[in-house]
Amino acid sequence: MFQMEITLILVAIIVLIALGIFFYYVPFFLWISARVSGVRISLIQLFLMRIRKVPANVIVRAMIEAHKAGLSDVNRDDLEAHYLAGGNVEKVVHALVSAAKANIDLGFKMATAIDLAGRDVFQAVQMSVNPKVIDTPPVTAVAKDGIQLITKARVTVRANIRQLVGGAGEDTVLARVGEGIVSSIGSSESHKQVLENPDSISKLVLKKGLDSGTAFEILSIDIADIDIGKNIGAMLQMDQAQADKNIAQAKAEERRAMAIALEQEMKAKAQEAKAKVIEAEAEVPQAMAEAFRNGNLGIMDYYKMKNIEADTSMRESIAKPITTQGGK
Repeated sequence: MFQMEITLILVAIIVLIALGIFFYYVPFFLWISARVSGVRISLIQLFLMRIRKVPANVIVRAMIEAHKAGLSDVNRDDLEAHYLAGGNVEKVVHALVSAAKANIDLGFKMATAIDLAGRDVFQAVQMSVNPKVIDTPPVTAVAKDGIQLITKARVTVRANIRQLVGGAGEDTVLARVGEGIVSSIGSSESHKQVLENPDSISKLVLKKGLDSGTAFEILSIDIADIDIGKNIGAMLQMDQAQADKNIAQAKAEERRAMAIALEQEMKAKAQEAKAKVIEAEAEVPQAMAEAFRNGNLGIMDYYKMKNIEADTSMRESIAKPITTQGGK
């Protein structure tokens, strides 16, 4: 009797293990759920999903959701292939259902391509229905009158489904909008003109088609705030004046140095000439002695020369002004 009870327990355990293995590899209740929802799928296909390590519950739920939403282009093979490729099956089906309800043209191939490209396809569909507002960082620009303006803008965008694969992201849109704001303010004659008509910036920027090649479509650009910054024109003029002053001082210093050098050169030449004169005067007695020895100069000639020197000295002394006592 005891052995029979043990045998029954072992048989029950074996049966439970066998049923567990069976229901693991053959999700019978999941198949019933699919059949009740109107999705045609066989137990063999569910079993093969287990063998291929594809979560049957994810695929079946996605097929049920697509069937209830009336999506005819979604089938089991495509869902399995997308899962095996590393895609998010649930988000793709959610996006397809949302797009169908919002009358957005989005096919299964496009949705899977967007998902495999790394973008959130479901969020993209939601952004197509409910546009997103992006705040730009402060953009600094200078008008023609030299006044700096600091501008903040709000860009309203919606996803461009056709450009999600390969299209540029939010950073590119913000960069282009900032460039457009700088260009618009820079072309304004006065900062007062910009402050009076801030919508002119938005109109000019929108005309440039900044959303070309991006994953978004720009709906509007609204100027949220404009602050007056520095007077860049005056600062540049001051810097230029200081630079001109430094240049003028440098040139004046250069001319002064050249004048000093020229003066030193003239003094050197004068000293050299004076030295030559002294040297020549020192040679006069020797020349006179040589002339006496050679008979070229007589004694009468020598006296005449002395008389001339004395006469010249007297005339020079007479020509000098007579000073009074005390140097006055």
